[in-house]
Amino acid sequence: MSKTNQEAIEVRPGEEDGYVSSVEGKPMKIPTDWGLLPPGDAALSRRVKMEGPSWTVVEFKRRKKFSHGIFAPADRIEQLKAEREAEKNDPAYLKKLDAGRSRRAKAEKAYAEEFEQAVFQFLDFHEEHLELANQIAKAVAEHAVPVGSGTVARTQRIPIEQRAESAVIAWMRHQTTAYDHMLIPREKGARREVRRMLAKESRRLLQDYRSSGQQGSKDCPLSRACGRFCKPKKDDYRSC
Repeated sequence: MSKTNQEAIEVRPGEEDGYVSSVEGKPMKIPTDWGLLPPGDAALSRRVKMEGPSWTVVEFKRRKKFSHGIFAPADRIEQLKAEREAEKNDPAYLKKLDAGRSRRAKAEKAYAEEFEQAVFQFLDFHEEHLELANQIAKAVAEHAVPVGSGTVARTQRIPIEQRAESAVIAWMRHQTTAYDHMLIPREKGARREVRRMLAKESRRLLQDYRSSGQQGSKDCPLSRACGRFCKPKKDDYRSC
């Protein structure tokens, strides 16, 4: 077996049975004594890759990465599978697993509360609109915070204040504008420009609610998104 085969590498699905492709597109024959470990058990997958040579089959579709499993020596896969099953049935392991879940749940709850507060502070609505601000903060947090949501709220690369601002603007783009139904030209930069334009309008709408006496009509997009109505201000509906 070549030196490349001795490494844990990433490959692409092959065009014919018994083969995969290197990232450069070169066909690679799967060793006859290898088997495929399907995706699904992250812990088992890590162990299979750590214990020796393996090929992780990855495919990209619409800028998303999909795993098709890991090719590795079949006897190693079966051995590690058996060890993993025994571990899962060990009372000590189950206790540790429950403790970990509880710890993560508490951490997630704490972060959700922290993020919701950060959103509320970013909104900075006038006291007349605190109820609406609370509803928006709750709605944005419920959408953005859950693990796997893929939103900016899950990144640690920027401060939570910036995460909160970005999450609000993204939420408003989908909830208070016609963005989801727009026909945007497939031109470079077109979608970015539309988002920039809508973000500017969203910030203008938010600014109205930060001023004393600025209130919206029953058609206010913010209140509609939260399932309630704004208190209408006589003869002035600029915030909507």
